[in-house]
This record gives sequence, C-alpha cells and structure tokens, in this order.
Amino acid sequence: MRHPAHGIILFLSTLLSLTLWTSAWCLDTSAKKAGMGSGPVIINSDKLEADDRAKTITFWGDVKAKRDDFTIDCQKMVLYLKKDNRTRKKDEKGSAHIDRIVATGDVKIIRSTGGVATAQKAVYYQNEEKLVLTGEPVVKQGENFVAGDRITLFLNEDRSIVDSPQNGKVKAVIFPKKGEGE
Repeated sequence: MRHPAHGIILFLSTLLSLTLWTSAWCLDTSAKKAGMGSGPVIINSDKLEADDRAKTITFWGDVKAKRDDFTIDCQKMVLYLKKDNRTRKKDEKGSAHIDRIVATGDVKIIRSTGGVATAQKAVYYQNEEKLVLTGEPVVKQGENFVAGDRITLFLNEDRSIVDSPQNGKVKAVIFPKKGEGE
C-alpha cells in the first residue's frame, strides 16, 4: 500500500511540470508569431498551492513570471486546468491543460520589445488567445497609452478593444512619430 503523501507529491510534480511546459509552449507559439523569444517560463512566488480537486495551481505573494521576452508581476496567479480525456487510455486518468490564467493584485506585464500593461486583474484565456485587463487597466507603448475600464487584447489577431461602461469614456494619448531631422 502506497503512502498518501506519495500520490500527492507525484501529482504536484507532474502537474507543475505539465503546467510550466504547457505555459511555455503556448507563449512560445504566440511569441514565434510576434518574433519574440521562446525560453522557459520561470515563476517565483512566496507560496505555491496545487489543488487536484479544484484543478488549480495558485502562486501567492510577490509573484514574478519571467521569460526572455516578457515579465509579469502580481500578488496572486492562479492557473485553471481543464481535464483532457482525448489521450486517455483505459488505466490512465487523462492529462490536463491550462484553460485560463488569472493574475490579480498590482498586475504589471512588461514586454522586452517595449510596452507595459498594468491593471488590478488580468485574465488570459488560452483557447481564444485573449487577454482581458480590468481594474484601472492601462496599456503603454513609449509615450502613447490607452486606458478604460476593460481592455481586451486578441493576441492572434493583433487587435484590441477598450471599453469604458463605468464612466462612458476611454482615453487614448498618441504622440506623432518624429521624422528624421525634427
């Protein structure tokens, strides 16, 4: 008879390696389209909690997810997993893949190619390749910026939508590019 802790440790290590590999692959696919790097994603936090029943992995406290082309800072990051029965064999439980990632608490996303997004909450939907920023979201590129109540970035489509149902107005500040000799 196996000790119950053995199963928990095996589950945690498998889940964590699968999650990090899947995150890196998904980000790598988007990165290749955008001409960005494809290194590993390294996540540091004060605490990590994996919940098999809830199918979540939670990073708490001073969370930093870093790769060669981006950095995400926040206070809490939750990876929601979805069971995938397609590869299931008779005696296997099936694998899991990331359904969505939720980052909360002073979220800051910095791209190495330039550009910073800040919000109180960022939700990345993997299947849709969509990022939704809420809680005073602002996206900056150089001096230019856009702000509203909700900013939705469609990563595969190179488009975004800025909504502001709360105060009715979005704000964009765009500086003209300076030509040579100006």
